[in-house]
Amino acid sequence: MSEVRSLLEPSCSVRRYSGEHAAHAHGYAQILYALHGRMELEIAGRAAFVDTACGIVIPAGAAHGYLAAPASRLFVIDAPDQAGLARVRRFAVPPGWRAGAALAPDAAARVAQVLQAPGVIARRGVDVARLAQAVQAALHEDWPTARLAALCHLSPQRFHARLRELAGRTPQEWLRGLRLDRAEALLARGLPLETVALQCGYASASALAYALRRERGVGARALRKQHAE
Repeated sequence: MSEVRSLLEPSCSVRRYSGEHAAHAHGYAQILYALHGRMELEIAGRAAFVDTACGIVIPAGAAHGYLAAPASRLFVIDAPDQAGLARVRRFAVPPGWRAGAALAPDAAARVAQVLQAPGVIARRGVDVARLAQAVQAALHEDWPTARLAALCHLSPQRFHARLRELAGRTPQEWLRGLRLDRAEALLARGLPLETVALQCGYASASALAYALRRERGVGARALRKQHAE
């Protein structure tokens, strides 16, 4: 399907997706990046994607299809055709855009920022949600960075850099967050500390208790008390 209308000035919106796909073209340029999740794209026959660290410019008239991951939220700018938006271009998403996008920024100013944003070379995508599912299914096992990287078909060094871009944490910090999230949930259901420690990949109850106090400022006793109440 093709949209032929043009725009006189840019506009922006946050769009939510539930796994749908479509293909079309339109008479204006489009700039998009993910606030949450990711989107696979095919633009003029070439594969691409956007996530929270990598955005893309789609020129006016370029035929493109997309497949959005479930529960994705994308920030989209529809902009009049202009020289700086006349070719497909990947750009690095400034970190401040992710939190501030919901504040309805000035669309023209954001287009200007995109034109100045550094480009990024093609890179392998990392589906953080899918990675988290795989890890959570075997959270009691050892998960060195090399094993996490192998699930994404990346070297440990490249995986470390990509996850920091996407999650703002190193692989082991991210893994520790998953472990402690699960531990808090299980303790709040009344499970013994020793049982929870083994299920969440901690060597002992005392190691888990120390991690909860250091990282979350909460004790196992307080979590179990929530269950009792």
